[in-house]
Amino acid sequence: MSSQYPELKGMYHLRETIGSGGFAKVKLAYHALTGEKVAVKIMDKRALGEDLPRVKTEIAAMKELYHQLICKLYHVIETEDRHEGVFYMILEYCPEGELFDYIVSKDRLEEAEARIFFRQIVSAVGFIHYCGYAHRDLKPENLLLDDEQNLRLIDFGLCAKPKGGMDRHLMTCCGSPAYAAPELISGKEYLGSEADLWSMGVLLYALLCGFLPFDDDKIPSLYRKIQSGKYDVPDWLSSDSADLIAHMLKVDPKKRITVQQLLRHPWLSKGLNIPVEWKSKYKQTVDEDCLTELAVHHGKSKKEMEQLICQWNYDYLTATYFLLLEKKMKGRPVRLLYRMSSYTGTPRPKSKCYSSEEEIDVPNSPYILTPTEKRVNMENIQKVAQPAGERRVKGRARERLPFSDGNEKDDKENFLVPQKPKSPKTTRIPQFKNKPRSPLMSKHLNVSSMDDSICTPIKSVDKSYVNTTLSPSRSYDSQLNALSAIENSPICAGKKTTSVDEGLCRAHMSTPGSASKFKKGSVFGSLEKVFNMLTPKKQKGSADVAPRKVKSLHNVYRTNEFSPEYVLRCMKTTLEKKCIPYKQSDFALRCTVTDDWGRVRLAFDLEVCAITKTPYIGVLRKRVKGDMWHYKKLCEDILRTAKL
Repeated sequence: MSSQYPELKGMYHLRETIGSGGFAKVKLAYHALTGEKVAVKIMDKRALGEDLPRVKTEIAAMKELYHQLICKLYHVIETEDRHEGVFYMILEYCPEGELFDYIVSKDRLEEAEARIFFRQIVSAVGFIHYCGYAHRDLKPENLLLDDEQNLRLIDFGLCAKPKGGMDRHLMTCCGSPAYAAPELISGKEYLGSEADLWSMGVLLYALLCGFLPFDDDKIPSLYRKIQSGKYDVPDWLSSDSADLIAHMLKVDPKKRITVQQLLRHPWLSKGLNIPVEWKSKYKQTVDEDCLTELAVHHGKSKKEMEQLICQWNYDYLTATYFLLLEKKMKGRPVRLLYRMSSYTGTPRPKSKCYSSEEEIDVPNSPYILTPTEKRVNMENIQKVAQPAGERRVKGRARERLPFSDGNEKDDKENFLVPQKPKSPKTTRIPQFKNKPRSPLMSKHLNVSSMDDSICTPIKSVDKSYVNTTLSPSRSYDSQLNALSAIENSPICAGKKTTSVDEGLCRAHMSTPGSASKFKKGSVFGSLEKVFNMLTPKKQKGSADVAPRKVKSLHNVYRTNEFSPEYVLRCMKTTLEKKCIPYKQSDFALRCTVTDDWGRVRLAFDLEVCAITKTPYIGVLRKRVKGDMWHYKKLCEDILRTAKL
């Protein structure tokens, strides 16, 4: 994979694709120096076309908007070719997925829980408005959850920073129809802050009710409902919640509540008695511990390193600093994984960092040990390197890639066996055999100013989506944030379509000796192999395939059954009755819904899995592509029909 993206070699270890759209692909990766997970968004300039300015808009905005509840930008790389190159955006990784998946799992949220999420939304938007930006595409799909269930706001491709300030009117109609303000869809001038407040009202309604206040398959009908400002108020909605939503969903923007008033609204502090903190928690000064670690690593004085960091070039040094700072804020040691005595290896292909005049040089292959390092005695190796290896074993065991890209050459697996001295004088180099690893190694891995003219107008929408049945919650964004691209699936014709692509979901056992070419004194050969460790998977044709074990997360539906085979059989029978085409890979089903022309309008995964610490079987749900509310209704219908 490193040969496919040479600009990232030596800096990031790419893993599976976790999202893709018309012109963007997002991959999980590991930052080489810190070992931290990151998301790498890869964008082809040729495919971007007219949307290229949007990428530069997003980059410029994310460099300025550094806040604890906004997805962080670490590193930007732009290849030199102006028209046929590639953009790489290294971003914060949010393992718990979209907020919408959380809504799906609970149908709707209780008021107390919705309040916690909405406070975070208000905090992030308040900071954005303070910095002079309007987001203009607020919706659950653009809110991700980190590993502590805190929100991260993403996708600033449609944001605007008016040159005259937030009081300057905008004209471009963009965003998602179901969340768009009346003045925006009417073609009138509007203020970005007022349009964002309307979208926040729709968001809070969706959190508390589990459906949209304005919804219709036909866009003209949807717009009429929005302009009328009339929506249903469910019986379970408290009077305080309904009152707050009504203040945000005022058709007249001048009567709409402002962000400043919202920050002080009693509903947001009810039961908490803590005001919403919208300011950034990050300091303007360079952290002393991170500075010291980087200075020692690069062999520079602290003053020299501070000068380099404070350039904020969003190069590899900036990414390393931010990730070290994140480790410190989480109470973890501020340490890099290895030291580089000298830069070795062949030079990387020429590339440049966006808005960067100077880049800290990084070796093409920093894991090649220098002669000095090879002379390190084995005792020091065991004291320093072995614990790092053990930590990596605990952190990474097995990553299933049931629907990875077919063109990626990552089939081989490498195994690491920690060295254990037999006596104080001698140490035996481990021999690798083609056999399962210990239980410890088989745990599953848990992965400048702008104006309105920069925004992509409606006319640049992907033509395949421009019709009267446009998804109410879809942004005019050419599917930048849509997940995995789907191959055209066959239209259901009364028979099941369960073709299994075993090459995508079953890895081969590594051949003996493939990872045993270690030399004494080379730590464990190449530290890059630490990142490539995967638990041996079953060989083709293995009869004892078992469902994957997962935690009881929000996107896992717990059944009342104990047999995974029975649950899988019920799911397949239900899909066939509803004439929904699917492809099977072990216990995972990739389901697709197509239009009359055979184009995939909705795709989602249903995977039968074992829930840890319980005897019950679950169904893990994941939206891959298409309208989230259509996905929500269809998943609920399938699970209800299956009677699990």
